[in-house]
Amino acid sequence: MTVKSKESIPEEYSQAVNELLSKYQGTTLGSLIPILQKTQDIIGYLPKDAMIRIADTLNTSLSKVYGVATFYSQFHIKPRGKNIIRVCQGTACHVLGADKVMSGFEKYLNTTPGETTEDGKFTLESVACIGACALAPVIIINENSHGKMSADKIDKILDSYKNKSADSLGDTTHGIGDVVSEAQNN
Repeated sequence: MTVKSKESIPEEYSQAVNELLSKYQGTTLGSLIPILQKTQDIIGYLPKDAMIRIADTLNTSLSKVYGVATFYSQFHIKPRGKNIIRVCQGTACHVLGADKVMSGFEKYLNTTPGETTEDGKFTLESVACIGACALAPVIIINENSHGKMSADKIDKILDSYKNKSADSLGDTTHGIGDVVSEAQNN
């Protein structure tokens, strides 16, 4: 993969972005959010060059495109890791030690919330509430949740993500639906 900078569109995605934008040529600003969503689905984030090309496609300013991309939390303007770690900071999680869990992730990954590790494997995020309070503190990595978290579980969990695909993690993870069901049964 050849990337000039995090501001340019990676070469392997350029053709797909070109095809997407050609479908929207001449459309109105009302198409902006779907274009941003589809562009981010292709690249994984919204580099500056992509936003410039979207602005050109919609015949609008870069500042309007950037304003929308930075207003909505669904959009990301920096590259994200292969694995997204979300640490719940809701009331139940906070009371039961979410701050220690977050500190453990920061130390282990040598990064802070909102940032991605240098190797591009992990992005750490702080979220308001996951909605599985009975299993607090809770984290989600990609689509897999981990309840009753503590800092001493971090090594084992993250090592499994470094060494295996998310689909082969076996009994150590649960889909969010499983966590909600488990919480309702407890």
